[in-house]
Amino acid sequence: MTTKIERRLKIKARFRVKVRGTENRPRLCVFRSNKQIYAQIIDDLSGKTLVSASSLKAEDKVAKKEQASKVGAQVAKAALESGISSVVFDRNGYLYHGRIKELADAARNGGLKF
Repeated sequence: MTTKIERRLKIKARFRVKVRGTENRPRLCVFRSNKQIYAQIIDDLSGKTLVSASSLKAEDKVAKKEQASKVGAQVAKAALESGISSVVFDRNGYLYHGRIKELADAARNGGLKF
């Protein structure tokens, strides 16, 4: 019997075979912990993180979904400022539901295309 973490890692490995970030379309990778959510835009060819945002800097106590939408808007704004308009979305083995979906929708509303 596999644990929840092992299941997510299997999905992540299967997904990363297909999805790669390039200079033209870098990868928007999302990580969520129990309390925080992180997003970064990565160019896999050079191995560099181009843009990142997280919910660590938020002073006010808000719901987790609101945190995720703020982080999505932050990463979209930073990406557009650095000249990135389209990305490949890497949900990192998580289900496209809840906080992951909120972050993706906020990034789309912020101007990113994926």
